[in-house]
Amino acid sequence: MKAILKETWLDTPLGSMIAIADDKALYLLEFVERRGLEREIERLRIKTKSAIIPGRTMPIDSIDKELQLYFTGNLQQFTTPILLLGSLFQKLVWEELQKIPYGKTYSYADLAKNIGKQTAYRAVANANGNNQIAIVIPCHRVINTNGGLGGYAGGIDRKKWLIDHEKQY
Repeated sequence: MKAILKETWLDTPLGSMIAIADDKALYLLEFVERRGLEREIERLRIKTKSAIIPGRTMPIDSIDKELQLYFTGNLQQFTTPILLLGSLFQKLVWEELQKIPYGKTYSYADLAKNIGKQTAYRAVANANGNNQIAIVIPCHRVINTNGGLGGYAGGIDRKKWLIDHEKQY
């Protein structure tokens, strides 16, 4: 029997997001305008051998509440259970991303150094871009070495907003 994942749209001050989860963990949280989102969801469906249907689960309810608190400046650390689907290297990068303190930014080079792969900043940037759990895994906190914002799948305006928002608190 196929596993079932539920998907729900969540409203945030930066626009709608889509959350996909089972009864135990959040698998995906993305802004709905993200380029390639349909392909990303299809890869998730295939990788998990799941049907994805509309609905809510405990992790979706949890992330909905936590996002509301985050956007009002009342939450700095997410506790909704997440499931990371990626290569060992991607998971290493995503786990390191979660260690970047709220309100701080690191460069791709800093991140590469922190995982013991000083010259792998391009691979780190690629793993960063493949993060499927926006905001919770704070890829928005990674900037270029020269201080430029770099890229962000949710859009540069959102990245700037998120960085500025966190620096306020």
